[in-house]
Amino acid sequence: MTYSWVGRVAGADEEGAWEALVATARRTVAEGLVVGTSGNVSVRVGDTVLVTPSGVPYDRLAPGDITGVDLDGRQVIGRLVPTSELPMHLAVYRATDARAVVHTHAVHATAVSLLVPELPPVHYMTAALGGPVRVAPYAAYGTDELARNMLDALTGRTGCLLQNHGTITYGASLDQAYDRTAQLEWMSRLWLTAASVPGRTPSLLTADQLAAVTERLRGYGQRP
Repeated sequence: MTYSWVGRVAGADEEGAWEALVATARRTVAEGLVVGTSGNVSVRVGDTVLVTPSGVPYDRLAPGDITGVDLDGRQVIGRLVPTSELPMHLAVYRATDARAVVHTHAVHATAVSLLVPELPPVHYMTAALGGPVRVAPYAAYGTDELARNMLDALTGRTGCLLQNHGTITYGASLDQAYDRTAQLEWMSRLWLTAASVPGRTPSLLTADQLAAVTERLRGYGQRP
């Protein structure tokens, strides 16, 4: 189903961002983080947020399907209905310096959300998300209540789990937001695997160990 609304013409920066957004959305399917049209991706260009539309398979999205809203949720670009999880995406952009957001229904991370109030710090990449990843209490999808619960769980973090639902991460780029999602799913799988061994308890990193890693991560990667 489509709107008759078209809005303004997308700029060159928005067209390029849309292409990257579609590629990222397709990657979530290819790498098993979502099934069908579950999950969603967004990217901010100035004061416009480009988002995946509701209920459209990612492999069918074309350049002409670009969908954008302002920070108040008013549609300004495109005909397709924006994702039903728009309140979560906009809440992140309003509260943080995020330039991209990725939401998935990744299996292992969602499983962790059913079991504990936070993912234990089983690996040093916990520091890349700001610390032990919290679980936001359950609320119906697409609601302001879910967005509020998510923001509470994101305090001081760049990702969280959504109870009985999935994951959400953000970053300075689509690549960073996606990488954080992938790391969160991997750490969830690691903890579930270790915790499933009878008679054994996984060792966890201490706050001091995570703080040391946080400092080391500041110098990670290539220099400009």
